[in-house]
Formats: sequence, structure tokens, C-alpha cells
Amino acid sequence: MKGQIQYLFRDKKIFSWALYDWANSAFATTVMAGFFPVLYREYFHAGESAEVISFHYGLTNSLASFFVAFCAPFLGALADKRRGAKSYLVGFTLLGVLSTVLIAFLGKGDWLAASGTFALSLVGFSGAIVFYDALLPSVSNRGNIDWVSSFGYSLGYLGGGILFALNVWFVGAKETFGIEDQSFAMQLCFVSVGVWWLAFSLPLFRTLPEKEGTPSPLFETLKDSVRETISTLSEIRKFRHVFLFLVAYWFYMDGVNSVMRLAVSYGVSIGFDSTDLIKALLVTQFVGFPAALVFGALGSRFGSRPLIVVGIAGYLIATVLASLMSSVTHFYLLAIFVGLFQGGVQALSRSYYGSLIPQEKSAEFFGFYNLVGKCTAILGPTAVGILGVWLHSDRLGILALAGLFAAGGGFLLFVREERADTDRIPGS
Repeated sequence: MKGQIQYLFRDKKIFSWALYDWANSAFATTVMAGFFPVLYREYFHAGESAEVISFHYGLTNSLASFFVAFCAPFLGALADKRRGAKSYLVGFTLLGVLSTVLIAFLGKGDWLAASGTFALSLVGFSGAIVFYDALLPSVSNRGNIDWVSSFGYSLGYLGGGILFALNVWFVGAKETFGIEDQSFAMQLCFVSVGVWWLAFSLPLFRTLPEKEGTPSPLFETLKDSVRETISTLSEIRKFRHVFLFLVAYWFYMDGVNSVMRLAVSYGVSIGFDSTDLIKALLVTQFVGFPAALVFGALGSRFGSRPLIVVGIAGYLIATVLASLMSSVTHFYLLAIFVGLFQGGVQALSRSYYGSLIPQEKSAEFFGFYNLVGKCTAILGPTAVGILGVWLHSDRLGILALAGLFAAGGGFLLFVREERADTDRIPGS
């Protein structure tokens, strides 16, 4: 394992690719999960009712996610055909970086501008991931794809956690820097995210060569991309194990993303302090760093699918434990437990999918992979809410997520590890 890790750090192409996860995870932690929800409620939308704020915030997230989900497969096809993934990765990254920094200059009460700017930053963040994931097959091979994917996720956990910890400290010690307003301190942290994101993306932008494409007018390329995307949707159904994996992935990642999105609100609903929830988020980040590497090592030795199944089982157990916890100590222990599986499940899912698909259509197929990923956390929150109201208990409601993990694990057991080139349904 030590030799593999040293190799990943020494290989310039792999390290530059993985460093992008370190870069953009700062947005996921400090902005998405940490400070923007607080700023939106207490600063940009101050004085409005809680119900209206929640509606506007939810609508902002949904519209941005829907846009990326709709565009992801078309963008992937466009990258495969015209110039390659890297140019689009750079463009979406710059959109995300500039939008994130712009949030720092918005004033109190500017909720509409904040909604629009945050939506743009989400589009930049999520759109870039489509092309970042599509580069995975070009920086790895079947022998090390699990290691490389896990390496990226582990650096993401570490980098995102480090900057988030520094920003939490900065906001807590704002008076030391002559800052009295907490909202202003949080906005300054958004500038740090933009600088971090861009600075650590530069090695990837400079190291990886652009894939050559066929010169053609953009409109013609876009029309061809739409046709190819529709064709790929039909084609994926012919690759039975790619299709089965995407079904399984949709179920269990809906559970994983629901855990991420519901953890804070669930913790508050059962009486835990928000400060402890922020600290628990940091714990999960730093546990996820070594855990993702360990999962990558085990995946290379025993195969990706068995390790994904282990991770899904871990989440199922965590769901049951969440319904039983009664103290903040239990919450911290559960944060550690989830951290053991979170990065591993995400990393090995990406590398496993990369090993199943035809490599010449990696960007296009990863576009659908990201489309499925963007359509998760839909069933989970709804099911938890309905079950909680029906049974008059948030603790019992959270158990609805167990069904998603069970369904995802069940479908995954029917997936065979075989590249899509040889996996076509006979006669197709």
C-alpha cells in the first residue's frame, strides 16, 4: 500500500488530476455544507419568514441541479466529439470560482442576487465534475483505476476539510483580525474558497494535454451531440451491466446523498447543538481521507463491487444507529462511522463504472453517470418526511433510508465485472 501511495504522488498526471478534488472540495465544505445556508437565512434573506426562505433556498438548489442534470449527458457527448473534456472543465471551473467570489460582495437583503449567484456557482461546480470524472480513464488503467479514483476522493476530503477548519477558526476568531460582523467574516471565507479552488486546479490545467477533436461549427457539433446522446441512452440499455449498475447506483447514492443533506436537520430535530454538527462534519471529512485510500487498496485486491457492497451495508447499519442515538457522543461516533464508508463508496463507484464502460465514449457515458448522481436525494428526503409524519417520529422516519440501501445493494449483486465492449445483449 505504501508503494502504491508513493507512486500516486510521484506520477505527475495522476497527482494533478487528483489535486482537482482537493481544489473543488473547498466549495463543497465551506460553501455548500457550511456557511452559505447560514448566510442565506440570516443575512441575504434576513427578516423573511422561515417558510419563504426555505422555499427560495430549495428552489435555487433544485433549479441548478436540474440544469446540470439535464445538460450533463449532452456536455459529455460534446466533449467527446469536439475538443475533449479539459477545455470544458476549465470553463466550468472558472464559472464556479468567479460566482463563489462574487457572493462575498453581495449586500444584506440581496437574496435574489445571492440565489442567482449561488445557482451559477453550483452549475460551475457540478458541470466541472462531469468533465473531471471523464478524465479518469485517461489518467489510469484497469490495474490502478480503483487506486486513482480513491486517491482523488481522499485528497478531496483532506483539502476540503483543511480549508473548512481554517475558515471555521477564522470566523470564530474574527475579532483578532479586527472584524466584528460574523456575516462579513463568512463572506471573506468565500474569497478564500475561490482562490483555493483556482490555485490547486492549475496543475491539472497545465499538465493534461487537450484531447484533439474534429474541427466543426459549434451548432453542427451540438446537433450531432444531441443525436449521439439520445443514441447513447438507447445504447446504455443494451449494455445490461452498465444499465444495472446505474439503477443500483441511483438507489444507494440517493441514500448516501440523503444522509449528507439530512444529517444537520436531523441532528437539530433531536436536540443537538449546531456547533457540534459543524464539528462532526469536520470529523467526517478527516476520517474520509485515509478511509478512501484504504478502500482503494482493498478494491484493487478484492475487486470494487464487494467493497461497494460493504460500504452500502455500513450505511444501512448507520441508518439504524441514527434512529437509536441519544447523546452528542453518539452523533460524533456516527460521524466517524459514516466517514469510514462515505469516500470509499463514492470513489469505488466511480472507478467501477469507469471499468465497465467503453473507453472511447467515456465522457458521454460519464455524462449519464453524473446525470444519475444529480437525480439522487429525491426519494430519500421525501420518504423520511412522509414516514416521520405518519409515525410521528423523526427517529423512525430516518429508517426509510434503509430501503434505498437495500435496493441498491440488491441490484448491485447482479452486476458482472466486464467491460461494456463485450457486454452487449445478444442481437443488439
